[in-house]
Amino acid sequence: MIDYGFDSYRVSMSARPTIMKFGGTSVGDAQAIQIVADIVKSSLKSHPVVVVSAIAGFTNSLIASVDKAIAGDARAASRLLEPEFERHLAIAAELLRSERRAAFVSIAADARAKIRQLHKIIAGHPVTSPPLQDEIVAYGEHLSSQLITAVLCDRGVAALQVDARRCIKTDDNYGNATPQPETAAAVRSEVKSLIDARKVPVLGGFIGSTLGGITTRATTTLGRGGSDFTAAIVGAALDAREIQIWTDVDGMLSADPRVITSPRLIAQLSFAEAAELAYFGAKVLHPSTILPAVERNIPVRILNSWKPDGTGTLITAQNDGTSGARLTGLASKKDVTIIDITSTRMLMAYGFLRRVFEVFERFRTAVDMVTTSEVSVSVTVDDRRNLDAIVQALSDFSEVSIESELALLCAVGDSLQEAPEIAARVVSVLEEVPLKMISQAASRRNITVVLRQTDLPHAMQRLHEEFFA
Repeated sequence: MIDYGFDSYRVSMSARPTIMKFGGTSVGDAQAIQIVADIVKSSLKSHPVVVVSAIAGFTNSLIASVDKAIAGDARAASRLLEPEFERHLAIAAELLRSERRAAFVSIAADARAKIRQLHKIIAGHPVTSPPLQDEIVAYGEHLSSQLITAVLCDRGVAALQVDARRCIKTDDNYGNATPQPETAAAVRSEVKSLIDARKVPVLGGFIGSTLGGITTRATTTLGRGGSDFTAAIVGAALDAREIQIWTDVDGMLSADPRVITSPRLIAQLSFAEAAELAYFGAKVLHPSTILPAVERNIPVRILNSWKPDGTGTLITAQNDGTSGARLTGLASKKDVTIIDITSTRMLMAYGFLRRVFEVFERFRTAVDMVTTSEVSVSVTVDDRRNLDAIVQALSDFSEVSIESELALLCAVGDSLQEAPEIAARVVSVLEEVPLKMISQAASRRNITVVLRQTDLPHAMQRLHEEFFA
């Protein structure tokens, strides 16, 4: 586990807050934000702490603007964001009363001016872009947290915006920063007194700052799934009773709804099962999100902000088994590549696997599956950015071949540990599908196969019919 400084901090159940994280689609327009305000207002007895993403699409626009600035066109970079600022102002005009609306207009104008200046700096000195990109991208969450705080206040909720950069203390790995042990104490320092005073803290997710503070170039971002990660870190630091991830789906499903027409809602599953499903393609939740919650044994609930009365999916330390399902869910990844590494002269040689994985470490490429034989190692990757360089490096000491346009299909369930016949059923159901690789994790919590991408819909449908029909 990474040390976030959570130590043994505990509070009484009656004082434990509920962390409510709202994703980009949950704050995408005026109607969505109105619903968020209603949800928070109805939950005041649970001591809510609100974490919000940037409004839908804004982060992508901010990143695209940085790309234009790096290309040397600062003016085009700033022009690209004009519709996004107008979108924020239109939401404010619809939802805020005059005084708070004027205050938000001023905040947006200040953000626009500062981003414009940062575009100019990047255009003149592109090498400075990594830290400045984080500073620019952070304005997505900064504006959404300011806007939602104002909307809550207009509806009688004692809300206060908290600058997440004062809470989430990170290293300086811009774009994918790692929280540091000082984070927990910083969260408590900034947030706990507000909870005790019955105020609702509102933080922007995804953003933090280096240990030096929140001065220029100290802003960092947490990478993919960062807002969920923020919610989990804040929840762990405050010993929350529950971490709620509000999104635009009912919860985690038994299979990808883009592939299976009628997947089932997973009512409850374990942390380990959720991590497996998330890692292998269930995009409702990012794997890193739940790590702080696992460490503190805090339940995570996934809910649909458009259907706030739904029960969602509850993720706890152990699967309670009440569903009776033999498997918990299916997940998949497309655009997978198999890399076969063969070297007869390295047969049984000490250090061969170390040399293989040092190559992947050097090019920062994660491996999903590994199988070995007497003279070969096969691995799968879904990140092709450095594939050519990886193949070249591996070729220095082995023969290498690749096969692309593949998919990975994973069946997950804690019950696999106690019922090995389930794994046999998975393989037998797919007997008419050519399988490239088969692997079962040491934890016996998943069985994963690699197959042609064109075979994925049929294979997933067969498994879903067998275990969830």
